Amino acid sequence: MTDRKLGEFELIERFFAPLATGQGAAGLKDDAAAYTPQPGHDLVISKDMLASGVHFFPDDPPEAVAAKALRVNLSDIVSKGARPTGYVLGLGLGADMPENWVERFCAGLAADQERYDISLLGGDTISTGGKIVLSVTLFGEMPSDGIVRRTTAQAGDLIFFSGTLGDSSLGLQLRLKPELAEISGLSHEDLAYLKQRYLLPEPRTAGYSAVARFAAASMDVSDGLAADLGHMCRAAGLIADVTVESLPLSGAARRWLEADQNIWPWIVSGGDDYELLCAVRPRDRDAFLAAMRETGTHVTEIGRFGLQDDADPGVRFNKGGTVVAVEGPGGYRHV
Repeated sequence: MTDRKLGEFELIERFFAPLATGQGAAGLKDDAAAYTPQPGHDLVISKDMLASGVHFFPDDPPEAVAAKALRVNLSDIVSKGARPTGYVLGLGLGADMPENWVERFCAGLAADQERYDISLLGGDTISTGGKIVLSVTLFGEMPSDGIVRRTTAQAGDLIFFSGTLGDSSLGLQLRLKPELAEISGLSHEDLAYLKQRYLLPEPRTAGYSAVARFAAASMDVSDGLAADLGHMCRAAGLIADVTVESLPLSGAARRWLEADQNIWPWIVSGGDDYELLCAVRPRDRDAFLAAMRETGTHVTEIGRFGLQDDADPGVRFNKGGTVVAVEGPGGYRHV
């Protein structure tokens, strides 16, 4: 039974319909869903695609694949200051995909729906040539005209980063190059932590209201701090000065960096952090920090935006008063 091939309608009825708990989804018995935001609210929309062998490993647990597909979108929605509410799912599976994989995948969706208070609204399934392909479109709500863009930072704004930097990138390197586990000198606990951070992002959903109230500009960091902060700078014609000593690193990342400075580019440019990157006016600094603390979301002040000088808009990493180079990839490229 666990390896039996499922038809599309049986797959929907058995596994996906129970996830469609919202009234507008109509139990997935229709070709379209209805969604109406609360009065006085805008609908905020994010879409990300994931492919096996590109965004996750083919042997990753199905539950983790489902969670990652949701969480990368949740991170986008929250960075706009919106509350996530629901999603639609496009799922492409190989013709020989076993029933057990789909069952576990949907269990992962169900767990994160409960965790983040969202529900499935609809979607589509297709058969692919073998590779698993996922497309999630996630919806959120926020008061009208309140969306926080990435383009609106100003000179003098403070730069805040949530969580810790680079863990996911280091976890990916450990998956790609298993020999690094021994070379790094890290404990089994540290290695497991970094790998888990790549496998399962932790979107800072609790912090959406603080972003909406106090962030002057915001985005989530998916392509690496150097690249994504650079996007914010170019959009506003600014320079970002980042203090290397202030960057929030986990114990595992710090221990590895102390042993090998060559991993520095992986930390600042590797991507897959899915953390919040916010510009905050100096007058709002204390209120922003207090609001984040109330939600249990840890943020760290890492630098400041400045006026563009003779250099192009971009990011300067300063260590001990000296600008240090970021060599290697300038951020993850999706295509």
